[in-house]
Amino acid sequence: MIKQIYKKLVREKTRNELRNYLNRFISLFYWGDNLHCNCCNKHFRKFLSKGHLKRQNAQCPYCGSLERTRLLLFYLQNETTIFKKHARVLHIAPEVCLYNVLKKQDLEYIDGDINPALANYVVDITAIQFPNNHFDLIICSHVLGHVPNEQKALQELKRVLNPEGKAILMTLLATENETTVENAEIDTPQLRLVNYGEPDLCRLHGRDFAQRIKNTGFKVSQIEYNKQFDEEFRTKYLLGDGKREVIFLCTR
Repeated sequence: MIKQIYKKLVREKTRNELRNYLNRFISLFYWGDNLHCNCCNKHFRKFLSKGHLKRQNAQCPYCGSLERTRLLLFYLQNETTIFKKHARVLHIAPEVCLYNVLKKQDLEYIDGDINPALANYVVDITAIQFPNNHFDLIICSHVLGHVPNEQKALQELKRVLNPEGKAILMTLLATENETTVENAEIDTPQLRLVNYGEPDLCRLHGRDFAQRIKNTGFKVSQIEYNKQFDEEFRTKYLLGDGKREVIFLCTR
């Protein structure tokens, strides 16, 4: 009852901000030298667990970064030019930790989400309001699995991407499955949790995810970027096991 009253009295965006401040306070109890978060540049003795299966040492206590966001930031810094020169960037469903880094760069940075409480711009990925060929870089991490019309979303991403631009897509992968699991009868949070691993997923991508992207006309490179680093480095920054961190680099 208290939670319901709190949600009615305090708007979602304010609740998110308060949660971030609370996390920063709680992070004081996790300080140490074992682990490093490259998103907030802070050190901790351990990270928080995350997910329904409680992945241990997954989430930064301070900024909330996850394995995939820490790895993605390394990729953006090392393999793209957005930290060196001006670019038009569309960031769909922006992670707060990455948003805080990217908003400080010399970019035309559009952070968009269908929920106005989660970004500065309201963007429906299946009907993006920007013109053709507009963006030099698109970041869309762990979004497509939640979108009912995935193909329409991919077509829209391709439409607004500059012919010389790049789109970085990431998703939860069931690497043991050759094909994506998708069934219209799996339509409740409980069934989705059991079958897809998360209560709000519309599908669980398998090893055919790259081909699903190619079907809309994209050229796709599949990059396991965490293999660029040695075991000591991966352990220090906790860059994941590959199920959530594979980068699908897409060009037109």
